Order: sequence, then structure tokens, then C-alpha cells
Amino acid sequence: MNEPIIIVSGSKGGVGKSLATMALLDYFTTNHKLLKLIDADVNNPDVFRCYGRQTNGEVLDLDDVEGWIQLVNLCDATPYKAVVVNTPAQSNVAVAKHVEILVNSLRELARPLITLWVINRQRDSLELLNDYMTHVNAGVIHVVCNGYFGDEKKFELYQGSTLRETLMGLGGKSMFLPDLSDRVTDDLYSKRTTLAEASQVFKLGDRVELQRWRNSVGAMFAEIGV
Repeated sequence: MNEPIIIVSGSKGGVGKSLATMALLDYFTTNHKLLKLIDADVNNPDVFRCYGRQTNGEVLDLDDVEGWIQLVNLCDATPYKAVVVNTPAQSNVAVAKHVEILVNSLRELARPLITLWVINRQRDSLELLNDYMTHVNAGVIHVVCNGYFGDEKKFELYQGSTLRETLMGLGGKSMFLPDLSDRVTDDLYSKRTTLAEASQVFKLGDRVELQRWRNSVGAMFAEIGV
């Protein structure tokens, strides 16, 4: 089996998809995994600005069928690299139209498909996930509860949902993305730096906070075996 295709989504703005993607890229590079970043947020490709150089990344418009064709071709050309796809808000619209191109290619690509679905505590995060699942009938979906919106016990809407039970039955897991200080997050984006670079050049207090977060996130990804 070749390296996985990992889609980081949530289909709404402000849930933390970009930071979750950066955390995943950091985890992979720390563990010396070969990567290809695809940033589909063509209007604001923050992840590409931070990690494009390190990962030989590309910005693709997945609102258009040509973008999905190119995505499949890139996956086919680099089977030895994990492909991480950062998606924009309202990505479910494009998924409904075009995701079959990717799903129908998976067997020949010989790659597993993994979705990391980032949620806040609102009901529409779950409704959008349910919609996504009606169109993506391949691979495994893990839910990432973003700690920016509160600790784990505050995600009771998701924790008590039948959707969570369904995902667990299909092999999905629930993860908790710990909160990262706003000042550190803001610096990452404004300085357009990777987490590894920031851990070397930020001020001491910021570096300590960042390393705490990196360690927690690394344990989270290790648990699901990506």
C-alpha cells in the first residue's frame, strides 16, 4: 500500500482547519516522512505560505473539476509521499460535485484515504460532516475537536451523537486538538513560518508554549497511526 491521502476539512470557516493541517505537517516532518502539500484554499493559502517551500506544495482550485484531476495525477506521480490536502470553507459543495474522481481512483492509486474533520461545538459542524459522509464512501474519517472552543467535556453535542457512534463503527476515532496561545498562533501566520522554525526563533516563553503544544499534538496523531 502506498502512502495515504489525508484531507483536512470541516467545510466551514474558523474551525481551525489550517492549524490542524500545519500540526499534521509538523508531525510528519518531525518523523521524517516524505510529504506533498495541496492547499485548496486559493483565496487565503496560509498553510502553503508557511509550508509550501518545505513540502514542495501546490495550490489547487478544488472548486473546479480540473483541480481534482490534477490532484489525482499528483497522487499517482508521488506514491512514496503522503499527500495532505488543506480545504477551504464550503468545501462540501465541491466534494458533492467532484469527489468521485478521487474516490474512483483510490484502488488504482493503492492509497488509503483519511479525512480529519475539524469541529467546533456547534451543530452545523456535525450536519456538514453528515453531508460529507453521504458523498465520501471510502476511507476512514477521524473527528478533531478543536480545543480553542473549550475542553473535551464541552463537546457533549458530538460526544452524545449517533454520528459519533456511526464513525466509531466504521473505524473512525475522536481526537482533541489542544488549544495553542493566540499570540503564538498569530505569529505563525504573520511570520509565515513552520512550527519547527518557530520553535527555534520565537521568544523563549512562546517557544515553550509551542513545544508543549507540538508534543501533545504528536501524541494525538500517533494514537491514530497516521
